[in-house]
Amino acid sequence: MRAYTLKNNNIEITFIERGGQITSIKVPDAKGNIEDVVVGYDSMDEILAGDGYFGALCGRYANRIVGGKFEIDGKKFQLDCNNETNHLHGGAEGFNSKNWAVSPIVLDKFVQAYQLSLTSEDGEEKYPGKLDVSVIYGLTADNQFVIEYEAETTKPTVINMTSHSYFNLRGAGKASAENHKLQLNASKYTPISAELGTTSGEIVPVKDTPFDFTSAKEVKVACKTDHEQINMVDGIDHNFVIDDFDGSVKLAGVLLDPESGRKIEVYTNQPGIQIYTGSHFDGSEIGKNGSPIKQTAGIAMETQIFPNSPNYAHFPNATLKPGEKYKHVCIYKFC
Repeated sequence: MRAYTLKNNNIEITFIERGGQITSIKVPDAKGNIEDVVVGYDSMDEILAGDGYFGALCGRYANRIVGGKFEIDGKKFQLDCNNETNHLHGGAEGFNSKNWAVSPIVLDKFVQAYQLSLTSEDGEEKYPGKLDVSVIYGLTADNQFVIEYEAETTKPTVINMTSHSYFNLRGAGKASAENHKLQLNASKYTPISAELGTTSGEIVPVKDTPFDFTSAKEVKVACKTDHEQINMVDGIDHNFVIDDFDGSVKLAGVLLDPESGRKIEVYTNQPGIQIYTGSHFDGSEIGKNGSPIKQTAGIAMETQIFPNSPNYAHFPNATLKPGEKYKHVCIYKFC
């Protein structure tokens, strides 16, 4: 398995062909001390044997589709369910498990960049249409890690790609990320239904709930509240609705570690951002620095279309048709 590196004068990002999986992001703190800020493993053997979602590209449809069912133009489709009764992250063999073709690409806006390419055949994981996907990983001189997704299909299909890194700005394996401060440009979120295991179809205000990150606050403040939605997933695993969405690239959120001074600003042209505090991490896996991977070992910030959008007419459109191009931009700017 080959590894590739993006590097400027300040940060270094490493990824592999399988899943386009980001295996490390090395970033200086306010004093110039370098730490790897993404949860994962120390060796390639551990990476290939471990959690295949860490830092990976997820698709065709990241997040959940209830019952694996959706309908396009009156035609019904049934995907396999790999997350209890739901379809998750593209299925049992989603894009995170595929070996992507990787080649360097020269673009003026990047110090260094690679293009990752993949073809998903018609019927793969029971999705309709042959899908040609291109993802660019680009690093700018001012520490922006840019992910640009494009896809085209031969038949009407659904698509919702994302990148699945868990960030710990203290340094992966060094401490919990629960003291990180999170601020989101989101005055609404989509609650989860216990019965469905994902979004209920509601879009509700965050005001007077633990999900109000319109002002920066520590993640643990929300996770330790006795709120039905928090208790349901033992933390946060929710989609937040980005304010004033119009398809342009705008600030979605900011994650800050007060101790190290490291900060990430997240920008996107997508309507939502999924925040996940890793409630399924139980310490049974050993990660970087020989440390058990426990709950809040890192925080995922996944730009996306809303979960289960294909089944809610009032949610953002997730359908891609022949002649159209899916375009998704996500920028992680390290400050």
